[in-house]
Amino acid sequence: MLPKAEAAYFAIADISGYTNFLAAVELDHAQDIIADFMDVVVKGLRPPFRLAKFEGDAAFVYSTGTIDGSLLQDAIEGAYFKFRRRLRDIRQASTCECKACVAMGDLDFKFVIHHGEMVKQKMGGREELAGRDVILVHRLLKNSVGEKLGGRAYALYSDAAIRAMGVDPVAQGLIPHQETIDIIGDVTLWARDLEAAWQQDDAQTRMEVTRDDAYAILEFDIAAPRQTVWEFITVPGQWRKWWDADDIVEESGKGRRGVGTKNHCAHGNHTNVEETLDWRPVDYFTVGITLPVPGAPRIIMTRAVLDGPDGTSRFELRIAKPKPKDRAFLDGAAAKFAERMTQAMAGLRSMVEGGQPGVDAMEEPALGQSSGRFLTEPVRSGARG
Repeated sequence: MLPKAEAAYFAIADISGYTNFLAAVELDHAQDIIADFMDVVVKGLRPPFRLAKFEGDAAFVYSTGTIDGSLLQDAIEGAYFKFRRRLRDIRQASTCECKACVAMGDLDFKFVIHHGEMVKQKMGGREELAGRDVILVHRLLKNSVGEKLGGRAYALYSDAAIRAMGVDPVAQGLIPHQETIDIIGDVTLWARDLEAAWQQDDAQTRMEVTRDDAYAILEFDIAAPRQTVWEFITVPGQWRKWWDADDIVEESGKGRRGVGTKNHCAHGNHTNVEETLDWRPVDYFTVGITLPVPGAPRIIMTRAVLDGPDGTSRFELRIAKPKPKDRAFLDGAAAKFAERMTQAMAGLRSMVEGGQPGVDAMEEPALGQSSGRFLTEPVRSGARG
Protein backbone atom coordinates (compact mmCIF):
# COMPACT_ATOMS: atom_id res chain seq x y z
CA MET A 1 0.00 0.00 0.00
CA LEU A 2 1.33 3.41 -0.99
CA PRO A 3 1.89 5.89 1.86
CA LYS A 4 -0.89 8.45 2.27
CA ALA A 5 -0.09 12.14 1.74
CA GLU A 6 -0.71 14.42 4.73
CA ALA A 7 -0.88 18.20 5.03
CA ALA A 8 1.69 19.52 7.49
CA TYR A 9 3.68 22.49 8.68
CA PHE A 10 7.44 22.02 8.42
CA ALA A 11 10.03 24.04 10.32
CA ILE A 12 13.81 23.91 10.47
CA ALA A 13 15.72 25.51 13.33
CA ASP A 14 19.25 26.08 12.06
CA ILE A 15 22.24 27.26 14.11
CA SER A 16 23.98 30.22 12.50
CA GLY A 17 27.77 30.36 12.87
CA TYR A 18 28.00 26.61 13.52
CA THR A 19 30.86 25.81 11.13
CA ASN A 20 33.10 28.69 12.21
CA PHE A 21 32.40 27.92 15.85
CA LEU A 22 33.45 24.26 15.58
CA ALA A 23 36.53 25.11 13.53
CA ALA A 24 37.85 27.61 16.07
CA VAL A 25 37.18 26.04 19.47
CA GLU A 26 37.68 22.91 21.58
CA LEU A 27 35.46 20.22 20.08
CA ASP A 28 34.29 18.48 23.28
CA HIS A 29 33.16 21.68 25.01
CA ALA A 30 31.75 23.07 21.77
CA GLN A 31 29.49 20.04 21.28
CA ASP A 32 28.13 20.38 24.82
CA ILE A 33 27.22 24.00 24.12
CA ILE A 34 25.60 23.20 20.76
CA ALA A 35 23.62 20.30 22.26
CA ASP A 36 22.39 22.49 25.13
CA PHE A 37 21.18 25.27 22.83
CA MET A 38 19.53 22.85 20.43
CA ASP A 39 17.75 21.12 23.29
CA VAL A 40 16.37 24.45 24.54
CA VAL A 41 15.02 25.36 21.09
CA VAL A 42 13.49 21.96 20.30
CA LYS A 43 11.73 21.84 23.67
CA GLY A 44 10.43 25.35 23.00
CA LEU A 45 8.91 24.19 19.70
CA ARG A 46 7.04 21.22 21.21
CA PRO A 47 4.10 21.30 20.80
CA PRO A 48 2.73 22.20 18.29
CA PHE A 49 5.76 20.75 16.52
CA ARG A 50 7.26 17.32 16.93
CA LEU A 51 10.84 16.35 16.09
CA ALA A 52 11.41 14.57 12.78
CA LYS A 53 15.18 14.38 13.18
CA PHE A 54 18.36 16.28 13.97
CA GLU A 55 20.40 17.23 10.92
CA GLY A 56 23.84 18.22 12.16
CA ASP A 57 23.47 21.92 12.94
CA ALA A 58 19.70 21.91 12.52
CA ALA A 59 16.50 20.36 13.88
CA PHE A 60 13.74 19.40 11.45
CA VAL A 61 10.28 19.48 13.06
CA TYR A 62 6.74 19.18 11.73
CA SER A 63 3.09 19.37 12.76
CA THR A 64 0.02 17.93 11.11
CA GLY A 65 -3.47 19.35 11.37
CA THR A 66 -4.69 22.90 11.87
CA ILE A 67 -2.71 25.34 14.03
CA ASP A 68 -3.82 28.79 15.14
CA GLY A 69 -1.58 31.29 13.32
CA SER A 70 -0.80 33.36 16.39
CA LEU A 71 -0.01 30.22 18.39
CA LEU A 72 2.40 28.95 15.73
CA GLN A 73 4.29 32.25 15.59
CA ASP A 74 4.46 32.32 19.39
CA ALA A 75 6.03 28.85 19.31
CA ILE A 76 8.73 29.94 16.85
CA GLU A 77 9.54 33.22 18.58
CA GLY A 78 9.19 31.70 22.04
CA ALA A 79 11.77 29.04 21.16
CA TYR A 80 14.15 31.75 19.98
CA PHE A 81 13.59 33.85 23.09
CA LYS A 82 14.36 30.81 25.27
CA PHE A 83 17.66 30.39 23.40
CA ARG A 84 18.57 34.05 23.95
CA ARG A 85 17.76 33.85 27.66
CA ARG A 86 19.77 30.66 27.96
CA LEU A 87 22.73 32.26 26.17
CA ARG A 88 22.57 35.31 28.43
CA ASP A 89 22.28 33.22 31.60
CA ILE A 90 25.26 31.04 30.69
CA ARG A 91 27.46 33.99 29.82
CA GLN A 92 26.57 35.81 33.04
CA ALA A 93 27.10 32.75 35.25
CA SER A 94 30.17 31.24 33.58
CA THR A 95 33.73 32.02 34.62
CA CYS A 96 35.21 29.71 31.97
CA GLU A 97 37.53 31.46 29.53
CA CYS A 98 38.01 28.63 27.05
CA LYS A 99 37.59 29.44 23.36
CA ALA A 100 34.20 27.73 23.18
CA CYS A 101 32.70 29.76 26.02
CA VAL A 102 34.15 33.01 24.68
CA ALA A 103 32.91 32.36 21.14
CA MET A 104 29.43 31.03 21.91
CA GLY A 105 28.05 34.57 21.69
CA ASP A 106 28.61 34.36 17.92
CA LEU A 107 26.01 31.58 17.66
CA ASP A 108 22.46 32.38 16.65
CA PHE A 109 19.39 30.71 15.14
CA LYS A 110 17.32 31.08 12.02
CA PHE A 111 14.01 29.37 11.33
CA VAL A 112 12.38 28.41 8.03
CA ILE A 113 8.67 27.50 8.07
CA HIS A 114 6.61 26.05 5.22
CA HIS A 115 3.24 24.34 4.73
CA GLY A 116 2.56 21.59 2.24
CA GLU A 117 2.21 17.85 1.84
CA MET A 118 4.37 14.94 2.92
CA VAL A 119 4.38 11.19 3.12
CA LYS A 120 5.90 9.08 5.88
CA GLN A 121 8.01 6.16 4.78
CA LYS A 122 10.35 3.66 6.39
CA MET A 123 14.00 4.04 5.44
CA GLY A 124 16.87 2.29 7.16
CA GLY A 125 14.61 1.12 9.97
CA ARG A 126 13.30 4.57 10.83
CA GLU A 127 10.47 6.84 9.72
CA GLU A 128 11.38 9.59 7.27
CA LEU A 129 9.34 12.44 5.82
CA ALA A 130 9.40 12.77 2.04
CA GLY A 131 7.87 14.89 -0.69
CA ARG A 132 8.32 18.05 -2.75
CA ASP A 133 7.50 20.33 0.18
CA VAL A 134 9.99 18.58 2.46
CA ILE A 135 12.64 19.26 -0.17
CA LEU A 136 11.51 22.87 -0.54
CA VAL A 137 11.77 23.76 3.17
CA HIS A 138 15.32 22.41 3.21
CA ARG A 139 16.27 24.29 0.05
CA LEU A 140 14.95 27.51 1.58
CA LEU A 141 17.68 27.38 4.21
CA LYS A 142 20.03 28.72 1.54
CA ASN A 143 18.66 32.20 1.01
CA SER A 144 19.59 35.87 0.93
CA VAL A 145 17.39 37.03 3.82
CA GLY A 146 20.41 37.35 6.09
CA GLU A 147 21.90 39.95 3.74
CA LYS A 148 18.65 41.94 3.79
CA LEU A 149 18.57 41.89 7.61
CA GLY A 150 22.26 42.47 8.11
CA GLY A 151 23.00 38.97 9.37
CA ARG A 152 20.41 39.10 12.16
CA ALA A 153 18.35 36.14 13.32
CA TYR A 154 15.09 35.62 11.47
CA ALA A 155 12.03 33.45 10.94
CA LEU A 156 11.27 32.94 7.25
CA TYR A 157 7.71 31.89 6.40
CA SER A 158 6.71 30.66 2.96
CA ASP A 159 3.60 32.27 1.52
CA ALA A 160 1.99 28.82 1.69
CA ALA A 161 2.56 28.79 5.47
CA ILE A 162 1.18 32.32 5.82
CA ARG A 163 -1.98 31.38 3.92
CA ALA A 164 -2.42 28.17 5.93
CA MET A 165 -2.11 30.17 9.18
CA GLY A 166 -4.63 32.72 7.94
CA VAL A 167 -2.58 35.75 8.98
CA ASP A 168 -2.03 39.12 7.29
CA PRO A 169 1.75 39.43 6.83
CA VAL A 170 1.61 43.12 5.90
CA ALA A 171 -0.46 44.04 8.96
CA GLN A 172 1.98 42.12 11.15
CA GLY A 173 4.97 43.95 9.72
CA LEU A 174 6.59 40.93 8.08
CA ILE A 175 9.22 41.68 5.46
CA PRO A 176 8.41 40.48 1.91
CA HIS A 177 11.09 38.40 0.22
CA GLN A 178 11.53 36.31 -2.92
CA GLU A 179 13.77 33.35 -3.70
CA THR A 180 14.20 31.33 -6.87
CA ILE A 181 14.73 27.62 -6.22
CA ASP A 182 16.10 25.32 -8.92
CA ILE A 183 13.39 23.18 -10.54
CA ILE A 184 10.74 24.57 -8.15
CA GLY A 185 10.91 28.18 -9.36
CA ASP A 186 10.00 31.47 -7.64
CA VAL A 187 8.89 31.26 -4.00
CA THR A 188 7.21 34.14 -2.16
CA LEU A 189 8.37 34.47 1.45
CA TRP A 190 7.83 36.64 4.52
CA ALA A 191 10.50 37.31 7.15
CA ARG A 192 10.35 38.25 10.83
CA ASP A 193 13.41 39.99 12.27
CA LEU A 194 13.92 37.89 15.41
CA GLU A 195 16.64 40.13 16.79
CA ALA A 196 14.21 43.05 16.78
CA ALA A 197 11.47 40.85 18.24
CA TRP A 198 13.81 39.72 21.03
CA GLN A 199 14.85 43.29 21.87
CA GLN A 200 11.20 44.32 22.09
CA ASP A 201 10.26 41.32 24.23
CA ASP A 202 13.24 41.76 26.55
CA ALA A 203 12.49 45.46 27.06
CA GLN A 204 8.80 44.92 27.74
CA THR A 205 7.75 45.63 31.31
CA ARG A 206 6.45 42.59 33.11
CA MET A 207 3.04 42.85 34.76
CA GLU A 208 2.73 39.49 36.47
CA VAL A 209 0.60 39.03 39.56
CA THR A 210 2.77 36.58 41.49
CA ARG A 211 1.54 34.20 44.15
CA ASP A 212 3.13 36.34 46.85
CA ASP A 213 1.46 39.49 45.56
CA ALA A 214 -1.97 38.00 44.83
CA TYR A 215 -5.11 38.90 46.76
CA ALA A 216 -6.68 35.57 45.77
CA ILE A 217 -5.58 32.47 43.85
CA LEU A 218 -7.60 29.80 42.10
CA GLU A 219 -5.67 26.75 40.94
CA PHE A 220 -6.31 23.49 39.11
CA ASP A 221 -4.20 20.46 38.23
CA ILE A 222 -4.78 19.19 34.68
CA ALA A 223 -3.52 15.92 33.19
CA ALA A 224 -2.34 17.49 29.94
CA PRO A 225 0.84 19.23 28.69
CA ARG A 226 1.28 22.91 29.45
CA GLN A 227 1.18 23.95 25.77
CA THR A 228 -2.15 22.19 25.29
CA VAL A 229 -3.70 23.98 28.26
CA TRP A 230 -2.31 27.28 26.98
CA GLU A 231 -4.05 26.79 23.64
CA PHE A 232 -7.41 26.12 25.28
CA ILE A 233 -7.25 29.21 27.51
CA THR A 234 -6.02 31.68 24.87
CA VAL A 235 -7.38 30.75 21.43
CA PRO A 236 -11.00 32.01 21.29
CA GLY A 237 -12.26 29.03 19.28
CA GLN A 238 -10.85 26.62 21.87
CA TRP A 239 -11.75 28.82 24.83
CA ARG A 240 -15.42 28.87 23.86
CA LYS A 241 -15.60 25.06 23.94
CA TRP A 242 -15.37 24.96 27.73
CA TRP A 243 -16.06 28.46 29.06
CA ASP A 244 -19.63 29.59 29.77
CA ALA A 245 -19.98 32.39 27.23
CA ASP A 246 -22.32 33.07 24.33
CA ASP A 247 -19.45 34.39 22.25
CA ILE A 248 -15.82 35.45 22.56
CA VAL A 249 -14.64 38.03 20.04
CA GLU A 250 -10.94 38.73 19.80
CA GLU A 251 -9.73 42.21 18.83
CA SER A 252 -6.01 41.96 18.20
CA GLY A 253 -5.28 44.85 15.84
CA LYS A 254 -2.52 43.35 13.72
CA GLY A 255 -4.00 39.89 13.88
CA ARG A 256 -1.45 38.70 16.39
CA ARG A 257 -2.33 37.87 19.98
CA GLY A 258 -0.32 39.81 22.56
CA VAL A 259 -0.16 43.00 24.61
CA GLY A 260 -3.12 45.18 23.65
CA THR A 261 -5.34 42.32 22.51
CA LYS A 262 -8.92 42.68 23.75
CA ASN A 263 -11.37 39.83 24.21
CA HIS A 264 -15.07 40.70 24.34
CA CYS A 265 -16.74 37.90 26.31
CA ALA A 266 -20.54 38.02 25.84
CA HIS A 267 -22.96 36.64 28.42
CA GLY A 268 -26.53 37.36 27.35
CA ASN A 269 -26.94 41.15 27.19
CA HIS A 270 -23.71 41.76 29.09
CA THR A 271 -20.13 41.78 27.79
CA ASN A 272 -16.94 41.57 29.82
CA VAL A 273 -13.88 43.13 28.18
CA GLU A 274 -10.43 41.71 28.90
CA GLU A 275 -7.38 43.66 27.73
CA THR A 276 -4.03 41.85 27.65
CA LEU A 277 -1.43 43.79 29.67
CA ASP A 278 1.43 41.27 29.60
CA TRP A 279 1.92 38.30 27.28
CA ARG A 280 4.52 35.58 27.99
CA PRO A 281 3.56 32.41 26.09
CA VAL A 282 3.39 29.69 27.25
CA ASP A 283 4.05 30.78 30.85
CA TYR A 284 1.46 33.42 31.74
CA PHE A 285 -0.56 36.38 30.55
CA THR A 286 -2.06 39.23 32.55
CA VAL A 287 -5.37 40.91 31.74
CA GLY A 288 -7.31 43.90 32.93
CA ILE A 289 -11.00 42.95 33.20
CA THR A 290 -13.77 45.52 32.80
CA LEU A 291 -17.15 44.28 34.01
CA PRO A 292 -20.47 45.71 32.70
CA VAL A 293 -21.38 46.97 36.17
CA PRO A 294 -21.59 50.70 37.00
CA GLY A 295 -18.76 51.71 39.30
CA ALA A 296 -17.02 48.31 39.07
CA PRO A 297 -13.24 48.51 39.53
CA ARG A 298 -10.93 47.14 36.87
CA ILE A 299 -9.77 43.69 37.95
CA ILE A 300 -6.17 42.69 37.21
CA MET A 301 -5.60 38.95 36.86
CA THR A 302 -2.66 36.77 35.81
CA ARG A 303 -3.42 33.38 34.27
CA ALA A 304 -0.40 31.14 34.52
CA VAL A 305 0.31 27.62 33.32
CA LEU A 306 3.08 25.72 35.11
CA ASP A 307 4.61 22.30 34.56
CA GLY A 308 3.29 19.59 36.84
CA PRO A 309 4.65 16.09 37.39
CA ASP A 310 4.72 13.51 34.54
CA GLY A 311 3.54 15.79 31.75
CA THR A 312 0.69 17.39 33.71
CA SER A 313 0.04 21.09 34.27
CA ARG A 314 -1.01 23.51 36.98
CA PHE A 315 -3.39 26.28 35.90
CA GLU A 316 -3.36 29.26 38.27
CA LEU A 317 -5.56 32.36 38.24
CA ARG A 318 -4.12 35.10 40.46
CA ILE A 319 -6.08 38.25 41.24
CA ALA A 320 -4.20 41.43 42.14
CA LYS A 321 -4.87 43.18 45.43
CA PRO A 322 -7.65 45.78 45.12
CA LYS A 323 -7.83 49.20 46.61
CA PRO A 324 -9.42 49.10 50.11
CA LYS A 325 -12.64 50.66 48.81
CA ASP A 326 -12.99 47.94 46.15
CA ARG A 327 -12.36 44.94 48.41
CA ALA A 328 -16.03 44.16 49.15
CA PHE A 329 -16.93 44.25 45.44
CA LEU A 330 -13.99 42.01 44.54
CA ASP A 331 -14.84 39.49 47.25
CA GLY A 332 -18.31 39.04 45.79
CA ALA A 333 -17.11 38.91 42.18
CA ALA A 334 -14.31 36.46 43.03
CA ALA A 335 -16.67 34.04 44.75
CA LYS A 336 -18.98 33.95 41.71
CA PHE A 337 -16.03 33.60 39.35
CA ALA A 338 -14.59 30.71 41.37
CA GLU A 339 -17.90 28.85 41.16
CA ARG A 340 -18.17 29.34 37.40
CA MET A 341 -14.55 28.42 36.78
CA THR A 342 -14.80 25.24 38.84
CA GLN A 343 -17.82 24.12 36.81
CA ALA A 344 -16.15 25.01 33.52
CA MET A 345 -12.96 23.12 34.40
CA ALA A 346 -14.83 19.82 34.20
CA GLY A 347 -15.43 20.52 30.52
CA LEU A 348 -11.85 21.61 29.89
CA ARG A 349 -10.44 18.54 31.58
CA SER A 350 -12.64 16.20 29.56
CA MET A 351 -11.33 17.78 26.35
CA VAL A 352 -7.60 17.92 27.05
CA GLU A 353 -7.24 14.83 29.23
CA GLY A 354 -9.22 12.48 27.00
CA GLY A 355 -6.25 11.68 24.79
CA GLN A 356 -3.89 10.94 27.68
CA PRO A 357 -3.13 7.20 28.03
CA GLY A 358 -4.39 5.83 31.30
CA VAL A 359 -6.50 8.88 32.14
CA ASP A 360 -10.28 8.66 32.36
CA ALA A 361 -11.39 12.03 31.01
CA MET A 362 -14.74 11.93 32.80
CA GLU A 363 -13.41 10.92 36.19
CA GLU A 364 -13.69 13.64 38.84
CA PRO A 365 -11.62 14.56 40.64
CA ALA A 366 -8.27 13.37 39.24
CA LEU A 367 -4.73 13.95 40.44
CA GLY A 368 -5.95 15.57 43.66
CA GLN A 369 -7.42 18.41 41.64
CA SER A 370 -8.46 21.66 43.23
CA SER A 371 -12.08 22.03 44.19
CA GLY A 372 -11.94 25.57 42.82
CA ARG A 373 -11.88 27.36 46.19
CA PHE A 374 -9.92 30.59 46.19
CA LEU A 375 -6.81 30.76 48.34
CA THR A 376 -6.97 34.14 50.04
CA GLU A 377 -4.43 35.95 52.18
CA PRO A 378 -4.89 33.99 55.46
CA VAL A 379 -4.20 30.59 53.80
CA ARG A 380 -1.94 31.52 50.95
CA SER A 381 1.27 29.93 52.21
CA GLY A 382 1.29 26.79 50.07
CA ALA A 383 -2.24 25.64 50.90
CA ARG A 384 -4.45 24.46 48.07
CA GLY A 385 -8.20 24.54 47.60
